[in-house]
Amino acid sequence: MKKIFIITCLAFIALAARSQKNIYSFDKKISLPGDGGYDYLSIDQANNKLYVSHGTTVNVIDLATEKPVGVISDMKGVHGIAIANDLNRGFISDGRANAVVVFDLTTYAKITTIPVTANGPDAIMYDAFSKQVFSFNGESKNASVIDAVNLKQSGTVDLGGGPEFAVPDGHGLIFNNLEDKNSLNVIDAKTLKVVKNYPLSPCGGPTGLALDSKNQRLFTVCRENKGMSVVDAVTGKVIATLPIGAGVDAVAYDPATKLVFCSNGDATTTIFHQDTKDSYSLVQTLATQVRAKTMALDPKTHKIYLSVADMEAGTRKVIPGTFAVLVYKMD
Repeated sequence: MKKIFIITCLAFIALAARSQKNIYSFDKKISLPGDGGYDYLSIDQANNKLYVSHGTTVNVIDLATEKPVGVISDMKGVHGIAIANDLNRGFISDGRANAVVVFDLTTYAKITTIPVTANGPDAIMYDAFSKQVFSFNGESKNASVIDAVNLKQSGTVDLGGGPEFAVPDGHGLIFNNLEDKNSLNVIDAKTLKVVKNYPLSPCGGPTGLALDSKNQRLFTVCRENKGMSVVDAVTGKVIATLPIGAGVDAVAYDPATKLVFCSNGDATTTIFHQDTKDSYSLVQTLATQVRAKTMALDPKTHKIYLSVADMEAGTRKVIPGTFAVLVYKMD
């Protein structure tokens, strides 16, 4: 049944691309309490949960019902959430506390708070290969490494620039965008060293990063040139750069449908189809909402989830009671 569904999806996407019809549409809005800022979203596939960073809390949404089921609270300034299913633990970067908060994936109860020797923990990811968590610290321009088993900081990686999103390859390498250097680091998770650095020109101001493991292609999205660059993960060569919307933050790749999603702050999500590993075509510019720029993709349902709040005119001040997650589905 799964194979039939995937084949049907691919056939539908190809047809939509030829006919230039939209393939994604608005599904629903999930309202969430609180009025703080917002950043990353993260999906726990094993437990079918969506984690949403929001001010000093993380909201938990059950993806089966798409309703809130929990809150992890009392932090100082949440950014990202990393999931370690093999350890039944989640890790939250608390940027204002210069710490990583560990919680139980079943109960959402806090396990411990780990101070890091850095300033501004932001992006965070778990590398199952080395059983380490990497928090990428924007102010210190380094990454704090945490032993996910013993729950202690075990090292620091000097990155040589201001880090943004990062992804592991599953075999001991970690890719990380440097926003201020317009380049991409390759980190060895064993030696905790940057072993390669690739320039991303014409990309300027890279933020989001996603990986196509099968074809060894990285997708990096860049604010300054409003582009998505396709990068060979082995050689670092920029294969192609495609135009997207303004104010991009996140990018996601769906290997089943071969779609790449770029969520932009200008109220659009740019959607490409991967025709071959080095050829991409625009299939839709999805209308969303202003500043709906952080995103998570559910590979089971192929839905995308974007955080957003209404802002006071001409400002970035959130209008109280308007924070929500927007849900878009495949038609």
